[in-house]
Amino acid sequence: MVVVMDINSTVEQIEEVNKRLDKMGFKTQLIRGVKRIVIGAVGDRQAIDSLNLEQMPGVERIVPIMKPYKLVSREAREESSVIKVRDINIGGGNVVVMTGPCAVESREQLLTAARCVKKAGGHILRGGAFKPRTSPYSFQGLEEKGLKLLKEASLETGLPTVTEVIDEQSLELSIDYVDILQIGARNMQNFRLLKAAGQTNKPILLKRGLSATIEEWLMSAEYIMSGGNEKVILCERGIRTFETYTRNTLDLSAVPLVKRLSHLPVIVDPSHATGDRQLVLPMSMAAIAAGADGLIVEMHPVPGKALCDGAQSLTPEGLEELMKKLDKIIPAVGCWMPPQKLGEVVNG
Repeated sequence: MVVVMDINSTVEQIEEVNKRLDKMGFKTQLIRGVKRIVIGAVGDRQAIDSLNLEQMPGVERIVPIMKPYKLVSREAREESSVIKVRDINIGGGNVVVMTGPCAVESREQLLTAARCVKKAGGHILRGGAFKPRTSPYSFQGLEEKGLKLLKEASLETGLPTVTEVIDEQSLELSIDYVDILQIGARNMQNFRLLKAAGQTNKPILLKRGLSATIEEWLMSAEYIMSGGNEKVILCERGIRTFETYTRNTLDLSAVPLVKRLSHLPVIVDPSHATGDRQLVLPMSMAAIAAGADGLIVEMHPVPGKALCDGAQSLTPEGLEELMKKLDKIIPAVGCWMPPQKLGEVVNG
């Protein structure tokens, strides 16, 4: 359930409601929205009536949440959440572009990619330091060396960074190097990793699983939020179907549906969804038209030499074309792109 507090309720009144809920064994979380303050409470539904919460000072009303995901739901927070990453807001009408190579391969490759992202007007640099691959013989990533290169690229360009974590050890290692921690499709239901992510204060980019339903996806987000971390960004990256002409099937209907069910921002990954760089631009346009709060797109300085996912990676010129197209479509849907942080790229 959600306890909706009066907008003028005092700190003492909120604490009293929390104490009563804690005493009855409810797990609580304070959610401060723009329009109101609510207390999310998870526990025995039968005990709600005996608490007489509506009679307590500062309480406006009690709202039962019937969905299995409580903190993630629109009932818990009516207005859309905005996740702040340095000086960039994700959600709330901002359309953010995260882009860069699938994997960090070398210092030269990553710094070149970072400069291309900066030049094109991208907002966040992506790059995988840990790569969960289907084959044990495929490139598995540079691990901590890759994290250090991401930090170096960030310092040079001023771009925030996002990288995938694959277990609790890589999560702990990544915290001091990057701005956003990504949990990939294969780990969407790695519940130990989700719980560990919930204990951090870093924004978490949670990708939808290969065959996950929307409810399963939102329940994974609930794991993170129930641990205390409200900074969750959802990512639709395509689901596995019987179609073979694309790598996956991009479920764009999930974008407006999830935004109706949940207050969390939703971005789209057209690169992994299609597996074809020629489809990335049109699917990016469609994602923004569907209401996505951003994109995460793969771009490699020389896709033909990429150690993984070269076929779906944009060239630097392709990224610039995408950004120009976005400049036209984003205002048409009533949104905007946040400006890059001012400053020249430092050539290293």
